[in-house]
Formats: sequence, structure tokens, C-alpha cells
Amino acid sequence: MLAALLYGQEDLRLETVEDPTPEAGEVVVRVGVATTCGTDLKVWRRGGHARMLKPPTLFGHEAAGEIVAIGQDITTWKVGDRVVANNSAPCLSCFFCKKEEYSLCQNLLFNNGTFAEYLRIPAPIVQHNLLPLPDGLPYALASMTEPLACVLHGVARSNVKPGDRVVVLGDGAIGLMFVAALASGQGEWHSSQVPKGEQPFSQVFLFGGSEQRLQLGEKLGAAKTFHYRQIEDVPALVRELTDGWGADVVIEATGIPSAWELAIACARPGATVNLFGGCPRETSITVNTERLHYSELTLKGVFHNTPTYVRAALNLLASRALPFELLISQQQPLTELGQVFEAMKQRQVVKVAIVP
Repeated sequence: MLAALLYGQEDLRLETVEDPTPEAGEVVVRVGVATTCGTDLKVWRRGGHARMLKPPTLFGHEAAGEIVAIGQDITTWKVGDRVVANNSAPCLSCFFCKKEEYSLCQNLLFNNGTFAEYLRIPAPIVQHNLLPLPDGLPYALASMTEPLACVLHGVARSNVKPGDRVVVLGDGAIGLMFVAALASGQGEWHSSQVPKGEQPFSQVFLFGGSEQRLQLGEKLGAAKTFHYRQIEDVPALVRELTDGWGADVVIEATGIPSAWELAIACARPGATVNLFGGCPRETSITVNTERLHYSELTLKGVFHNTPTYVRAALNLLASRALPFELLISQQQPLTELGQVFEAMKQRQVVKVAIVP
């Protein structure tokens, strides 16, 4: 089969490799669509990832397709089933899993290789994070289950309350998904919890560097959008937007250390700052200890997803309640993957649906 392999920093090669065959407990999926991701772009540019992969390796982690082969001991799946597989599965038996902190699993198994004609799904993922696709859900939308699951996990960890004013830093696919989820109230509260007279959903302010993406943010529910390069003092503007206080919640979705510091500066006393974007290894930030202490800030690093949010993400995509199809800039064949990553590097596209 034709597959993409990552060999190092911006070294992505299309090669012919053997078709995968399933071992006991595994299935093989014919990839219908694999979507590109900001994490893929970071990994491609940096040449690796601390947790997910080590080159040389098959590349890509978002896909949906059809089962074409099953291994021994598979009784709940059959050839022809339309499915989406999360790119990981927790072990359910380690210290963290026993505390239901599944994204911290000591044995978290990652699976890569969606930019290919076929994808082998390891047994733990088949057992815990392989899901059937609802009728009528296109592969391109279903393939976004994994990043949306990460976002829903991030929303749940952000202490968002009814009517909160939320700042999202970053207009990539993840930042835009945060906008949609927060502006629509996904994962925040039930209507019965909203005090009388209060605004039911968050008011989201999106800061980014692309006018096209900021327009997408407005379509996805952002109350206001701002091009950060046109603003002299972002924290001061946030205070103007929030009666002088700062944001109730700040979501950092760029993975740039300076943006982590900016996120903290945009927060009001008592705020939660979700440091969601993964920064390069061995980087650090500076935090004003007096402000952190006396303003009672909550700084959170939030990583990956859990089986609960994988299912919630697929259900949300299947509901068509939010127009996530807007995030797919174009469709391209697998043979154009190198050009697609160059376009992503130049921020010409958000997500691209790759068809083998």
C-alpha cells in the first residue's frame, strides 16, 4: 500500500509498504478519509513528538473508514463496518487509570499511520476506542472525532460557568473547535443550572493571526474576533472587553511559550487558564508569583482525551448541531500530502481531507 512515513524534521515521504494484517484482537481499516491536524503540523515541523511517535514511523492520526479484515477473537465487529478509531487507548489498570485520569495513563497506547490506504487498529483501541459510524455521517466529519474529543476534554477541565467571558488564543483547528464548543455550551452545564436572568452560554473572544480563520470563528459562534498583530496590548484590550477585570477563562491553543504567558496576563483574579497547546520540549515560561498567589489563578495543563470524550465527540459530530465541516478547507489525494503540509505551514488551509 501507499503510506506516508515521517523520517525527521519536515522529512515526510510517500512509500510503498506491505499491507497490514490483523493479529488477534485487531482489525484493519480501509481509510476513507484522513484529516490533517495542527498536531501533525507541529510534529512534522519539529521532527517528532514526546509521547505520540518517534521517527521513522507511519504518520497521521485522524481517520475514518471501513473494516476490511479482522483478527482472531473479534466477535463484535465484521468486515464492512464503517468505523472511526481514536488514536489511543488507556490501559485501565495503572495508577492513573484507577483514578479515572485516563489521559495520564502510564501505558497510553498511541497509533499512527492514517495517511495510508489501510490502517491497523491495535487490540486495546479496538476494545476501548473503536466506534461505529452513524448512518449518513461522512468520513471527513467522522475523522475529526479525535481532535474534538481533546477539545471537549479541555472544555470540561476549564471550570466554565454560565455567562463566562472566555478568551481563546489561537485560530487553528483546535482553537476554532474550542470556540464552537464554548459558544454553544457543549460540556459546560445543564440548562437547569443556569441562574434566572443569566446568559446561558459563554461569550467567546477569539484572537488569531488570519482574517480568514477569524471569519470562521465568527461563523462558529465567537462574539468578537481580533487579529493579534493589529493590537498593541492584548491583555489591556481583554480588560476593556470585560469591565476592567480580565477573562473568566482563557484557553491557550497555539503551543507557543510566549502565548502561554500572554494567556495568564489576560486572566482576571480567580480565573482558570487552560494551557492546552503543547509547547516544544525543554521550553519554559515565567509566572509572576505574586499575581498567581494573590489573584488565586488556576493554571491547568490539559492533555489529550479519554474514552468518554471520544464518544461525546462522535455524538456531537453526528448530531450536526455545529458546522464543523467549515474547518475542512479542501480535499486532496494522498499523493499531494507533501504539498498539503507546505500549505498548512503557510497557514493557507485549516484542515484538509486526505483521500488515499
